[in-house]
Amino acid sequence: MRAPLSHAGPRGPASYTGAIGDDGEGAAMATETANAHIDVVLDCVRVGEVRPLEPEGQPSAITKNDVGGPVPLTTLGLGGDHQGDPRVHGGAEKALHYFSLEGYEKFAAALPNVRIEPGMLGENFHGRGATEETVCVGDVYRLGTALVQVSQPRSPCWKVDNLLGHIGANLTLAELRCQGWYFRVLEEGEVNAGDRMTLTERPAPEAPLDRLLAVQQELRPDIDEVLMLAEAEGLTEKLRKRLLGRAKWLQSHA
Repeated sequence: MRAPLSHAGPRGPASYTGAIGDDGEGAAMATETANAHIDVVLDCVRVGEVRPLEPEGQPSAITKNDVGGPVPLTTLGLGGDHQGDPRVHGGAEKALHYFSLEGYEKFAAALPNVRIEPGMLGENFHGRGATEETVCVGDVYRLGTALVQVSQPRSPCWKVDNLLGHIGANLTLAELRCQGWYFRVLEEGEVNAGDRMTLTERPAPEAPLDRLLAVQQELRPDIDEVLMLAEAEGLTEKLRKRLLGRAKWLQSHA
């Protein structure tokens, strides 16, 4: 059976059982997805204060700065990190944002006349060796002394256009399907630049983030695939309901 996950709410503890290497279905499923071994060195730990974002002055914490020393990580995110719009950012299901260096390279290649550098897109961490193609919904990682789980891809954000001074940059990220992803925190701890992000459990190898993003963008995706992705273990309830609603609409308009 798949390793069970339990969550006690945004401020409560969370627990999990099972790991890659355990006997049973969970270990067998983990081998079904290519590149199941992921071990990333974090280049940085970044947090941000809420500031006015030019040119309109909307409150935003997308601009973040590197911080040194072990940083406490709770179910609500990194110590010292804030969100300008808590309706769509932060909270237990979006406690951390990761963006890959490979994604930055793809983004920069697509917009060669725009200054694009790691750290510009509001992520808390970046590194090399994990991408939307190799990471799945529900993946569990040891991150410093904490334990975290992939909850969903990041959604496109209009603030990227303002931040980069380029209209359409946000749409380019969506087209490339390199938007980064969010983690929830299963076990609180500390994290520091240079720590490792190591895959320990893969309960949903059928749900790579890249495929989930592609299905969300397709005009008429396969209904069975939408339903399968909606049931991926570890997916946020909000995105699960959105996918189920999409499948219902597709079924009624078949």
